[in-house]
Amino acid sequence: MNPEIAVLVPCYNEQETIAKVVADFRAHLPGCSVFVYDNASTDETAVRARAAGAVVRTEPLPGKGNVVRRMFADVEADVYVLVDGDDTYDAASAPMFVSRLLSESLDMVSGLRVETSVKAYRPGHRFGNWMLTSLVARIFGKRFKDMLSGYRVMSRRLVKSFPALSAGFDIETELTVHALQLRVPMAELPAPYGDRPAGSVSKLQTVGDGFRILGAIGTLVKEERPLQFFGAAGLLLVLAALLVGFPVVTEFLQTGLVPRMPSAILATGLVLLGFLGFTCGLILQTVTKGRLELKRMHYLSIPIRFKR
Repeated sequence: MNPEIAVLVPCYNEQETIAKVVADFRAHLPGCSVFVYDNASTDETAVRARAAGAVVRTEPLPGKGNVVRRMFADVEADVYVLVDGDDTYDAASAPMFVSRLLSESLDMVSGLRVETSVKAYRPGHRFGNWMLTSLVARIFGKRFKDMLSGYRVMSRRLVKSFPALSAGFDIETELTVHALQLRVPMAELPAPYGDRPAGSVSKLQTVGDGFRILGAIGTLVKEERPLQFFGAAGLLLVLAALLVGFPVVTEFLQTGLVPRMPSAILATGLVLLGFLGFTCGLILQTVTKGRLELKRMHYLSIPIRFKR
């Protein structure tokens, strides 16, 4: 029995490219179902996708994260191919990705973008991706070189266990951290990455979306690594207390007096806050471990309909 493959394409104003994306994936993955989720486009994206043979649905809440959440909830399949609708990702690589996922019983195969054009990958995007990927690798584990790739093939277990809380382009970061936290089997394979065709406009804002992704990483660190997050904050407070309190202690040792009472009170407060932060980190780390165990158990409870 062949696995049921669903190609998921989140879209917003991609009328110039969506028909080709749908046709290419239907050609390279015979028998697959292509689902185009239109994010309230103002052009003919939905009409052209439907004419090309896709199942078209609409998600009114703006943002890629909202669309991905809806797709993951609605679509039932054995293998999920998540790809952007801008025709920058290579549909011919999909069979190789799916084969690797099934043959090695993986939960995710992510596309490592290899530029086929100088304009395909802008320097600002490349630098931002490198910086954010390096940051996530240092905190959560180095298993990806291209964390923000929009081309992924995933198992039913991973998709149905993913909470998808992000609203925008930070959805790839959340998905990556989710997979790293569960320590699921995964791989990263190179895939050609081309420039947008004429008339197609990128929705990604290098600076604005970069800061949003950075904020999402900070939130994930707070929630998934609370001891590191609150411990670092506590350490900074204690260091500030030492800086403020050192002259007070020195003067007290020399004269036996504490004339700088405000500094002494401030230093004492900073030390208390620092140790309180560290204590909160310890408690939340225990809570996070229990939550992670529940996420892992939920992941394992999802039945595999296709026997790999």
